[in-house]
This record gives sequence, C-alpha cells and structure tokens, in this order.
Amino acid sequence: MQGTQQSLPLAVIRGQAMTEMPLDLFIPPEALEVFLESFEGPLDLLLYLIRKQKLDVVDLPIQQITAQYLEYITLLTQARIELAADYLVMAATLAEIKSRLLLPRMVAEDEVEEDPRAQLIRQLKAYEVIKEASQKLDDLPRLERDVFQAKAVAAPDIKPLMIPPEVSLFEIARAFGDVLKRIDAYEDHHVKREQLSTRERMSQILAMLNSEDFTAFDRLFTVAEGRAGVVVTFLALMELVKELLVELYQTEPFSTIYVKAY
Repeated sequence: MQGTQQSLPLAVIRGQAMTEMPLDLFIPPEALEVFLESFEGPLDLLLYLIRKQKLDVVDLPIQQITAQYLEYITLLTQARIELAADYLVMAATLAEIKSRLLLPRMVAEDEVEEDPRAQLIRQLKAYEVIKEASQKLDDLPRLERDVFQAKAVAAPDIKPLMIPPEVSLFEIARAFGDVLKRIDAYEDHHVKREQLSTRERMSQILAMLNSEDFTAFDRLFTVAEGRAGVVVTFLALMELVKELLVELYQTEPFSTIYVKAY
C-alpha cells in the first residue's frame, strides 16, 4: 500500500502551516528605503533598469525604460518616501524625451535633428565607464580591509644578540689599500728609520693593544715610515692573527676594521 506524499508548507506562523502564498502581502516602506539607498543617484538607478532588461545603452528604448523608471518612482512616492530632487528631475527628463520622440517636428531640409536621447546616452555611457572603473578599484586588495599587517612585539626579557660579520681577506686588503693611499700622499715627507724586523714590530703592536679596548686598523700604521714600514707592520699584524694573539672585528661589511688583543 503506497502512502500519499505530502508537500512541505511554505512557512509555519504561530504554529499554523502556510501552504499558499498570501495575496495581501505588505511591503514596509523601510524595505523601499533600503532599495533606494542602494543606488548612488538617478543615473545609477537608470543603468540598473537597463542592465536588468538587458537593453542596449547606445540604442536606448526610451518608452520602455521611461515606463519602468516612472513605475519605481510612483511606487516609492506611494510608500511615503521622500525622494531626492535629482530622481524627480530624471523622471521629468525621461518624460520630456519620450514626448519629443512621439510628437512630430518640422525640420528644414539642411537641418539635422539631434536625437533627443543623445545627451542622456552620453551621460549613461560616461557613468558606466566610471562605475566599472570604480568597481575594479574596489576589488583590489585594500589594507586593513582585505590585507592586514602582522604585528609582533618581542618579550621584554629578550635582548637582541649582535653577531659581527667575519672579517674576510678582501676586507683586510681593502683596509690595507687605504693605508697605502695615505702613504702616497706623504711619500716626499717620510723619514728614514732603521728597518725593523717582523718580530720586533709584532711586539710593538701587542704593546699598543689590550683585551678590553678596540683599536682602529689604520692606527697601527705610521705613515711617516713609508711603504717599507707599513708593509712590515701589515706582515706583523697578519702573523699575530695567525698565532691567535690578536683578533679582528667589523660591525658591518665595508666598515672600519678594529683590532683587539686576546
């Protein structure tokens, strides 16, 4: 035995099932106010009606679109909604264009009558371009709306650890090249001195350094000694580095090199 399938009610109001759509539906004025506020002006409403009916803006059927526009305006007016003046002006403009198209007009042979819709069509096309551009701009990701900046604050007990970069051979050669340039400027003023051995110069450099203070690389060289003295100092310094008696430091690439005793 087959049972009869019952259709579901449209809604249940106060315990009673509604199976048919009521004929006396009441649309509150607030709903129409929301509808009107969704448009940015009369051109926006007119463009909405044109797109809704899939009409061509260039070849605008003025009679059909005027009837639809006036129907919306009448509906809003009956709902006791205060319309902005520009909506009423557009309604009057549409009515004027419609009347000009319906009434015959005497035109001279050499006179070309402009289509009464031409100015409205130009306004609609310009507004359509601006509206589409505005929509494309609004679709772009926007900071604090679609994209949010990440913010993180380090704990107060965390202190940054500065790790100085390793002093490369290239950096040492660059610093020594700067010292040689200073010697070229004093080549006519250097004083001849008894040549020192590398070991003696190593002792002098160690006497200038200590394990607490940093000494600039170029301060270890005496320009007045000329190239020979500077080369001896450089070789002595490299020997000290090799024997782990001094250490080279640099805060960042291409910055000043400092020397400190171990």
